[in-house]
Amino acid sequence: MTTAELKKQILGGMCDSILTTLYGIENLEHAKKRYANAIDSFVALYGSREDAMILSVPGRSEITGNHTDHNHGRVIAASVNCDVIAVAAKGASGMIRIKSEGYKEDVADPSRLTPDAYPRYKSVGLVAGMCAAFQKNGLNIGPLDAYTTSNVLKGSGLSSSAAFEVLVGTVLNHLYNGGTVDAVDIAKYAKWAENVFFGKPCGLMDQVACAVGGFVEIDFKNPDEPEIEKIGFDLSGMGYDLCIVNTGGSHADLNDDYAAIPTEMKAVASLFGKEVLRGISEEELLNNCQKIREKAGDRALLRALHFVKEDARVPLIAEAMKHGDIHAFLEGISASGNSSFKYLQNVFSVSCPEEQGETVALYAAEKALAGYPLPGACRVHGGGFAGTVQAFVPRLYTEAFRTEMDRVMGKGACMVMCVRSLGASRIL
Repeated sequence: MTTAELKKQILGGMCDSILTTLYGIENLEHAKKRYANAIDSFVALYGSREDAMILSVPGRSEITGNHTDHNHGRVIAASVNCDVIAVAAKGASGMIRIKSEGYKEDVADPSRLTPDAYPRYKSVGLVAGMCAAFQKNGLNIGPLDAYTTSNVLKGSGLSSSAAFEVLVGTVLNHLYNGGTVDAVDIAKYAKWAENVFFGKPCGLMDQVACAVGGFVEIDFKNPDEPEIEKIGFDLSGMGYDLCIVNTGGSHADLNDDYAAIPTEMKAVASLFGKEVLRGISEEELLNNCQKIREKAGDRALLRALHFVKEDARVPLIAEAMKHGDIHAFLEGISASGNSSFKYLQNVFSVSCPEEQGETVALYAAEKALAGYPLPGACRVHGGGFAGTVQAFVPRLYTEAFRTEMDRVMGKGACMVMCVRSLGASRIL
């Protein structure tokens, strides 16, 4: 489809149904303008094209299973109604060129797809890594031009990097592979790209949640073939909103903090002759407490204990969701947050203890929720250390909650979100 035809169909209402599904009827006109502006930006950079397409990948919210995926644990996550979109077409330059709004253009060379050819912790490494992953798995790649724009707040814990990785894979899928590559496979390639090319030892949860969509329970006992089950949990129908509170901090310089968590957990596992913690019990950890403290340290022990309890908590919360038990769900979320704060210890970085925006936001959220007649819950969101706090708020009090969080954390800090049913998608 030509870029002119893309814009005509978007503004002419031909995509209203899917855009309403993605963003809600109240945001339809804004979404149409956003897509039209993205097409205009693409044309300004790369010219009018005959074979252009539009794609969207959502951000994600981790519901529970905080830092369990990288040790083969279980998680629950959900895609949300913020996303990164791309206007893309095959390129004639021989290069893979992706210009993201507000950033320099990333240029990857299809003939130089090795990790040492690109800087670590840079988005161009993710682009090259996704291309290398496709190539490594016998799939087609080729030159392309793409313009992306995102409202997945960077450093927010909504997985802007995973959404971007999956978007690159989705572009390659539809431009060069006829849309035949499975969403879970794209997620696996994205994890590999982030591990090998970007240099961050992440798990697979973020990428799967962005790629698949909706509420998903994921069991990483076999990380090469994770068990993925969609959960038909209607949070909105139960009268609750998902709120994400921006604390003003960024994840950008916290790679070492993130890397320390799986490293310490695996150091404990190695003392039992295992690579990961999955399968080690709480009693085994406590029975070997002195050895673990001596060999791996107290924090590693506490993080291992968090993993064991958090991993066991996930299927209980999943069952509560499947049965529509909102009270058990909220109790599980609160317990998850409590464990993350006390034992996982990912609410602030020990390298910068004077910056504790997440702790401040948690205090304010707990105080606000305690004042309502209906129960709520809040917890550190995602990777932690900075970024955002997650809260489940009775809709009757959402505006009061937003007002209070904005008062404490700054205007616009509290974002009211909904769960998006579609994962990585081609729009046109």
